[in-house]
Amino acid sequence: MKIYKSVFIFLPLFITVFSLSGLGGVALAANENADFGLSNKPVCPGPANSDDELARCHARIVVDSHGAPKKGINGLTPAKLHTAYSTATTASGNPIIAITAAYHNANILNELNTYSQQFSIPTLPACVGSIAASAVPCFKQIDQNGGSSFPQNNPNWGLEISMDVEIAHAICQNCRILLVEANDNGINSLMTAIDQAFLQGANVISNSWGLGEIITETSFDSHLNHPGIAITFSSGDAGYGVQYPAASPYVTAVGGTTLNFTGNGNYSSETAWSGAGSGCSAYELKPTWQTDSGCIHRTVADVSAVANPATGAAIYNGNNWVTVGGTSLAAPIIAGIHALGGVPSIGIPISSVYANFSLLNFHDIVSGSNGSCGNSYLCTALAGFDGPTGLGTPRSAAAF
Repeated sequence: MKIYKSVFIFLPLFITVFSLSGLGGVALAANENADFGLSNKPVCPGPANSDDELARCHARIVVDSHGAPKKGINGLTPAKLHTAYSTATTASGNPIIAITAAYHNANILNELNTYSQQFSIPTLPACVGSIAASAVPCFKQIDQNGGSSFPQNNPNWGLEISMDVEIAHAICQNCRILLVEANDNGINSLMTAIDQAFLQGANVISNSWGLGEIITETSFDSHLNHPGIAITFSSGDAGYGVQYPAASPYVTAVGGTTLNFTGNGNYSSETAWSGAGSGCSAYELKPTWQTDSGCIHRTVADVSAVANPATGAAIYNGNNWVTVGGTSLAAPIIAGIHALGGVPSIGIPISSVYANFSLLNFHDIVSGSNGSCGNSYLCTALAGFDGPTGLGTPRSAAAF
């Protein structure tokens, strides 16, 4: 299969991403959040085009009235994320969380440790040798072939990388963190990066990218079929509609919410985020462990976490603090909680979540919508399972 590459103009992040038009003249207009009056823009140009098999990241950044990134530490901190989902900060056995993304962020370790110092969580040294052989938490950055012939820098994907790495570490603070950078945003390269994460010994693989469904998508599913490895995928950031690889039955498809706190800083509630992807796959067969009756194929999503940029996370990237959301935020949150909860050694991990589901372990999200689908559960949050939020959001790591 032919590998495609995007053409990017490499200017500073806050110029390339937030110009009025993206690749091919596609307008990148800000989305206004009706609940909070905050505008946000996609970090990666898009939307993804299914025909050319190019993925885009699912991060969205809060912007000011001029369309520029709103700077400052205004988003959720590690402590607030742990408060929201009632999780511990460390896991048993220092598991490895791998993150796949396209292109290169040359400053990611410095950014990660600046983030960690700001919020008084452990910093991570660079791994010495194999990450799987490290007895202590550490960070390793490799190319899609396992070496250090890194791809070209890309400020758009670089911000996505910053968020994925920082949030995964924020959730599981003693996990070893592996970043695998694909040569480009073609699906072949990104699947090669996932293969490499598996070879490096990852227990959890977090992915915050996707593209519209393609007729050949099931041919890529073999890259994702790793029993005993939790693989999270963001469901999208453009509302109702199915993205691949979130549609694969071998992954944990992660939808998104708007997260609310009480006046004294405790968890209050969540609603379905309007930008989260969801729906009924056109090509993937329904897995035996998914029993909703309104979709004869695979239903997206499985679980969810905070994604609305208006209630997004504080991220350090390119010497700036910004607030970022999208299901790109939700995916590494769930990846970190997967690691905290422990990954089953056999079977597809998300199938165990369905089999052992209990409302004692999940917040049931019962309001909000991400689009129009005849008021179906596929785009509307309601009691029980639904498309935008799946089974709900974790009450603790016991959810996994």
